[in-house]
Amino acid sequence: MTSSTAPALPDFSGEVAAYYAEYRRGCPPAVFDTLVRAFGLDAHPGIGDLALDLGCGTGQLALPLAARVRTVIGLDPEPDMLRGARAAADRAGVRNALWLLGTDADVPVLADLLPGDRPLGVTVIGNALHWMRSEELFRALRPRTRAGGGVAVIANGTPVWAQDTDWSQALRGALEEHFGRPVTASCGTGAAERERYAAELAAAGFTDVRETVIAYEDALTPDRLLGTLYSAIPAPQLPSDADRPAFAARLLAALPAPPTAAGYPEEVRISLLTGRA
Repeated sequence: MTSSTAPALPDFSGEVAAYYAEYRRGCPPAVFDTLVRAFGLDAHPGIGDLALDLGCGTGQLALPLAARVRTVIGLDPEPDMLRGARAAADRAGVRNALWLLGTDADVPVLADLLPGDRPLGVTVIGNALHWMRSEELFRALRPRTRAGGGVAVIANGTPVWAQDTDWSQALRGALEEHFGRPVTASCGTGAAERERYAAELAAAGFTDVRETVIAYEDALTPDRLLGTLYSAIPAPQLPSDADRPAFAARLLAALPAPPTAAGYPEEVRISLLTGRA
């Protein structure tokens, strides 16, 4: 599949968006400090940078980024995700974020509405990039990004079913038995996908394309593991309220016992793939 034939957008509405808001982890401050250094981001009122978060979900990237720029725009095709982002912004007291309904196909029109002297300082894109036409998107962003600014593709760890641990392999096997098919999605975190994104950034005219990895240790309680999983299952495939307890019980029964009270150990490797304009 090429970037010009991106898959149809899944349904991440309702409960899936609620699970996303509660269980999807954010990124540590080091990620945003890296963005500030890479693109010289400025938060000065009135003259600082404008940031765009594509596929913003419930604001895991946009909200911390808001403290480091003048204004951040969160763009997402799912209204329930945007409602969650607005609620999170209100709770955090973030007042310089704008939440808009749209997809990557709307970026050229959105960017053309910006003042000519205020191009984008940075565009951040999380795992949602694998639902977008990345090649066309990068080409659309390049002329709308200020000199020294750029694009950051941020992969916030490997999906819970795709890690190289015994508990992750057991989870994948249980999911494959439930869905009756292989579970192979990497959500854009695979090496081949990252290499393709890097080549596309360079082809679009971005320079100094590089990957920075920020790693740390974490642990997932059974509840957090299930919540994270549910946030990644499209709404039509998520078991109903009545069936979910049995579904959860089958998954947890297939897993080894958590080795510690903290839960299942996880090495989180955050990849920041950046390109400068």
